[in-house]
Amino acid sequence: MTRLESTTPDTPAASLAADQAVAIPIGFDNGHFATGHLMDDIRGRSVRGGAVTLASQAVKFILQFGSTMVLARLLSPGDFGLIAMVTAVTGFVEIFKDAGLSVATIQREHVNHDQVSTLFWINVLLSIVVMFVVIASGPAIAWFYGESRLITITAALATAFIFSGLTVQHQALMRRQMRFKELAIVDILSMAAGIFIAIFMSLQGLGYWSLVGMTIACAAANCVLVWLRCGWRPGAPSLRSGVADMLRFGGGLTGFSFLNYFTRNADSIIIGYALGGPSLGVYSKAYGLLMMPMRQINGPIDSVILPTLSRLRFEPDRYRSAFLRAVSMLSFVGIPIVAFLFVVADEIVYIILGSQWEGAAAVFRCLMPAALLGTINVAPGWLCVSLGRTKVPLIWSAISAPISIVAFLIGAYWGIIGVAVGFSISWCGLFTLFVAMACRHSPVTFLQTAGCLLMPLVAAFFAVFISLLFVQLTADLRFSVLGSVLVNLGIFATVYFSLFAFLPSGRVRLNWLWRDGFKALVAPKSQEI
Repeated sequence: MTRLESTTPDTPAASLAADQAVAIPIGFDNGHFATGHLMDDIRGRSVRGGAVTLASQAVKFILQFGSTMVLARLLSPGDFGLIAMVTAVTGFVEIFKDAGLSVATIQREHVNHDQVSTLFWINVLLSIVVMFVVIASGPAIAWFYGESRLITITAALATAFIFSGLTVQHQALMRRQMRFKELAIVDILSMAAGIFIAIFMSLQGLGYWSLVGMTIACAAANCVLVWLRCGWRPGAPSLRSGVADMLRFGGGLTGFSFLNYFTRNADSIIIGYALGGPSLGVYSKAYGLLMMPMRQINGPIDSVILPTLSRLRFEPDRYRSAFLRAVSMLSFVGIPIVAFLFVVADEIVYIILGSQWEGAAAVFRCLMPAALLGTINVAPGWLCVSLGRTKVPLIWSAISAPISIVAFLIGAYWGIIGVAVGFSISWCGLFTLFVAMACRHSPVTFLQTAGCLLMPLVAAFFAVFISLLFVQLTADLRFSVLGSVLVNLGIFATVYFSLFAFLPSGRVRLNWLWRDGFKALVAPKSQEI
């Protein structure tokens, strides 16, 4: 006997829930799939999970930061450029490996062993197909860039797809069970393994193969550790397991990722083709360095707030409160980081990358406008995915991809600086459009979302002005590179927090951030989820 789980489709979100209803055997309570026990302490689990994930991101940031400093001095910009040429292409086919099925497993109210097993084998099959497609594309990539070494590099990097395909559903199950601590440990250990291999190989004089080894070692270590910690083992696939709705949901997300890929990677492809490996190496390191802090902040918050919003989608007031608090936190923390990096771009590039990367500072600064809005780049996705409106990002990506490519092609006439400027201008306009589209027919308005950015932007701009003025007035003083960063940090932070506190509602927000912090993000005070 079975019972059908369903909801009354009074709203678009409810219709989605009804469409995703699935027959669940009575008494079914497999520990890998059941989530009812999590609701007894959902707030506590969310808070602890968010804190652990943020802490792990801090550790990973330190590892990435340190490895970048070491490898940038052991390897040349050309070495990084060769890998960037391949990853710009392999990243495109990688989006088909997951096919959005991990999100389907995490977000679906009920799943069972047959469904997840079927999705597992689909992911494995897709990863194998992707691997062979990438290997077969090696000669074309080498021809496109005029670099024969890319054939073997592409073939070697393709092997990492097998390891990642084997872990998609295991990781999804662990996230579904809110096992954030174990996932954090796995991420840190696998990253450390990859970094160790890369440094060891670079010290042996293996050049760009060090970066290839890091990618493969990290994927292999992650696969082994996830299988050991998850405990679930897949069974045989079943055509009658009821995965059709999950495949459709994943297909919508894959379509968005397919088109959005061009927005995120066309600049690298164009630079590699038109300007060569060294230029691409400088551009990619500047871009990666600028985005590094944002990835550490946005990722952990995204992993917690998305399931929270999904549970609150039938309660507009609480949904709106949770969303705006999350966006406020991202902007309050992220915007001053980006603005401060603008002030000390030369010093940061010198400290982290070394003197041979001097040209990256100019690219670094030209990407700043896009990075400012990028502090909340996950927010529109929260609205679309939690409310089941997967057509919105698909339509937006169809608009943004060709516009971005044209902007990069025009900018390439002026070199990597032109591409960086083209990226910033096109991204700012297109992302604003995305936010407007996502807010439409949602509990949150565009103006409410934009309002979360206003105070941090104003305070950050004033802090940048005062900091740059201080730099000009003290130009004759002899600060060390690190000393200059620390002095500017003190001035910037003082001005930012002082001005923020005097702006309308600024003290209220500061008090909220200080008093409630992450708890207020995942569960608005006095409103237990």
